[in-house]
Amino acid sequence: MKLSEFKFDLPESYLATHPSENRDESRMMVVHRDSGKIEHRVFKDILEYFDEGDVMVVNDTKVFPARLYGNKEKTGAKIEVFLLRELNKEIHLWDVLVDPARKIRVGNKLYFGDSDLVAEVIDNTTSRGRTIKFLFDGPDEEFYKTINDLGETPLPKYIKREAEPEDRERYQTVYAKNVGAVAAPTAGLHFTKEVMKRLEIKGVDVEPVTLHVGLGTFRPVDVEDLTKHKMDSENFMVPAATAERVNKALDSKKRVCAIGTTTMRALESSVSANSRLKANEGWTDRFIFPPYDFKIANCLLTNFHMPESTLLMMAAAFGGYELVMKAYEEAVKENYRFFSYGDVMLIL
Repeated sequence: MKLSEFKFDLPESYLATHPSENRDESRMMVVHRDSGKIEHRVFKDILEYFDEGDVMVVNDTKVFPARLYGNKEKTGAKIEVFLLRELNKEIHLWDVLVDPARKIRVGNKLYFGDSDLVAEVIDNTTSRGRTIKFLFDGPDEEFYKTINDLGETPLPKYIKREAEPEDRERYQTVYAKNVGAVAAPTAGLHFTKEVMKRLEIKGVDVEPVTLHVGLGTFRPVDVEDLTKHKMDSENFMVPAATAERVNKALDSKKRVCAIGTTTMRALESSVSANSRLKANEGWTDRFIFPPYDFKIANCLLTNFHMPESTLLMMAAAFGGYELVMKAYEEAVKENYRFFSYGDVMLIL
């Protein structure tokens, strides 16, 4: 398929810049692949679509406050430092993006607020990418606490406002556990503790995988031929207990629902020779676009994504290109809210 086939008109006003007042009261479009039927519900109605023995697989990655602001030595120029991944824990070596990049060269030092935190630029990686080393005397816990205190919630750039205290809680799933993501697995943002409890009472099993979401998830596709697009690698882990529970549900012809595209990528990166889920960990750069033969999940919960995004492509691969694009057309017509803080689609 071609990039241009995933283009549609989306007015900027449809991009949700704040979360809905209550997590579980976002709107939910339900798309039935067998009949092509489209329903308009609210998220907490999700319980009606699942029964005892069904499994929901969630991504339990936890977002850390990855956006820091430092001042350049001598000039005092304000520099945004976006932490991407820790390369070496012992010496606090990190892969980062800097902005404005033209002001940051190898050897420059950055100072962060009134703290003792200083960083030195060690290498250039891309036009905006740098490798930096934090110069910090003290135990690891103190280092990470300093990052946590100084950092801002890494809201996507399209949200043209400052991060607010509320974002620390709302740009995080209620089941977030393993720190390492620089973007939230957004389909999971709609769950509340109450919905989780009601699923448990109904006998629906919720099982975790971990995929640390990187900025590559949102990197624009800039080639018309999709086979030439390369995804950034993201670290993931599928526990043995999750694999066992999912395989039992598949053998019993039950629903296995991937909560979000990141969960789906982890599942599809861990398929055994007999098309079952296997315990696994490592890095995945799997790019899923139509046509694609999904092996594990038989339903998908996912937010409404941007035109020409890899996330929309995965949704179209799962739901069927024509049906998903028709659903998106309807979402625009019905004023659904798009992207990270937006509404959600359940594809059955």
